[in-house]
Amino acid sequence: MTMQKEDADTVSALRALESGSSSVRLRAALAVGTSPDPRCVDKLVERCAVEPEFSVREMLTWALTRHSSAMTVPRLVGELRSEGAQARSQALHTLSKIGDRQAWPAITRELLTDADDEVARSAWRAAVVLVPEDDAPELARVLATQLGRGGRETQLSLSRALIALGELIVPVLRDAMTGPDPLVRRHASATERLLHDPDAGFEFAVEEAKRVAVLGVSGQEDT
Repeated sequence: MTMQKEDADTVSALRALESGSSSVRLRAALAVGTSPDPRCVDKLVERCAVEPEFSVREMLTWALTRHSSAMTVPRLVGELRSEGAQARSQALHTLSKIGDRQAWPAITRELLTDADDEVARSAWRAAVVLVPEDDAPELARVLATQLGRGGRETQLSLSRALIALGELIVPVLRDAMTGPDPLVRRHASATERLLHDPDAGFEFAVEEAKRVAVLGVSGQEDT
């Protein structure tokens, strides 16, 4: 009888994940994560690809982290080849939360330079969590190719990812600061400043980078 009830609860939760009500979907994802069931993994991953509500997607990710990585990681890695941007982005986000480095080979250069900003940002966050130490310098070089990309949030995400790699990013940032693109130079300079002064704030670091570009000397006072 207990087994039958558990089966009924699982079926009910899986149906509720497709409810028209976001609050019902949220509760269903919470229920699945609270009582993990391997039979729910496929549905959780599928729902991540189409779920419109951010809070529900976060709960779906949490529910997936409650299941065995041996089951979730291969399924999520498969999603990285999806044509849907949300499927790729949410799979990357979930992989970063699971933290299983077996997923590292799936974090390709194509994902790190994906044309969709949300996918790229998720790839950057996942990469710095999953990268083995020996591969970190090459990751830094790939991430540096994205300097100057997008608006404030995208640039801040990239800066945070680079900073997470530590001092090894300094040479690639210095190289970027000598390049021809002023946006790249400014972003690289702001990132280096944040590396050494995390409390400076991104906006301040960008403004300082602009000032240095004009004056040519860091810290020189306006006259």
